[in-house]
Amino acid sequence: MITNKKKKSYTSVYALGQYISMSAHKARRVIDQIRGRSYEEALMILELMPYRGCYPIFKLVYSAAANASHNKGFKETNLVISKAEVNQGNTVKKLKPRARGRSYPIKRSTCHITIVVEDISFYQQYEEYLMYLKKPGSGCSNENINLTCYDTYNSGGLWDKK
Repeated sequence: MITNKKKKSYTSVYALGQYISMSAHKARRVIDQIRGRSYEEALMILELMPYRGCYPIFKLVYSAAANASHNKGFKETNLVISKAEVNQGNTVKKLKPRARGRSYPIKRSTCHITIVVEDISFYQQYEEYLMYLKKPGSGCSNENINLTCYDTYNSGGLWDKK
């Protein structure tokens, strides 16, 4: 049996909320507003938005940041919501009694929400290291490398038959 090993991301932590009593469409409306934003900015947005779905998403974002600070030791000021997705969950079906012995179906939809936060301080350190390498005095400058791209189609090269 062949198993695919996923790469472990050392800079990301997630929180998962399952069977949240809300439709996936209404949750996506809120999630789209906070995707890609910093942790503190996302909390402010979620506190001020008037939708009912903001509170469970607020709790999940807060939980993901708590997981990051407790499990990995990340600082909350460096966290960014890198991935936020909503999947449709089970639908609870009930019957409501109506007049003349009839019934009316009630469908309560649920959703699963995943919030992934990522520490950007690692990437900032990596960019600083790359900038250090590009400095002229560091001895590792890339000034002597020629990155020329030749056009083989129009230069009379391999496929040009005249």
